[in-house]
Amino acid sequence: MPRPRCERCTRPLDHCLCPLIPHLPSRTRVVLLQHPSETSHALNTARLAALGLTNAELRVGEVFENLEALLQTPGYRPVLLFPGEHAQALCASPSADELPLLLIVPDGTWRKARKMLYLNPVLEALPKVTLANVPPSRYRLRKAPEPGAVSTLEAVVHALNVLEAPARFDALLKPFEALIEGQISAMGCETFERNHGDI
Repeated sequence: MPRPRCERCTRPLDHCLCPLIPHLPSRTRVVLLQHPSETSHALNTARLAALGLTNAELRVGEVFENLEALLQTPGYRPVLLFPGEHAQALCASPSADELPLLLIVPDGTWRKARKMLYLNPVLEALPKVTLANVPPSRYRLRKAPEPGAVSTLEAVVHALNVLEAPARFDALLKPFEALIEGQISAMGCETFERNHGDI
């Protein structure tokens, strides 16, 4: 019989993360486009980001309908958070008069994220932004595939910390860190050190 789960954070009720999830406002609107394969992932950090930000939403799929309408949301400038040759490093907004960003964040493996862009040409056409000086990932259970690789939640936190400085969004990481600690505890310190001690 499956364990009862929290309908909000989707964790088992005895490991509900809702008390740790903040309720943070932001000028930037964050839209997370999640590949369906990520929804069952143990961490599902995109969901945690959407739950912790008042100005965010999570959409699940490979082909997204009504993207044109989304990208024309009044009062925002749409950009895609995705590295690439022509991506501009994010920097703090120079003026309060400038429109805040509508930050589109793909959530999936690099291969699946690239496929989402291919299947949704309107995304591929957006101005691309990327993160500079990214701190090491706190995801201690997985070796980063390349330097600067972080989870979706960490990318959102870093982006918002840059865009909305001096405001900080590190509180979004609390449920993420609790999940990791829970997984390490479940596997035992010895197993963790043997399998992940060099990360």
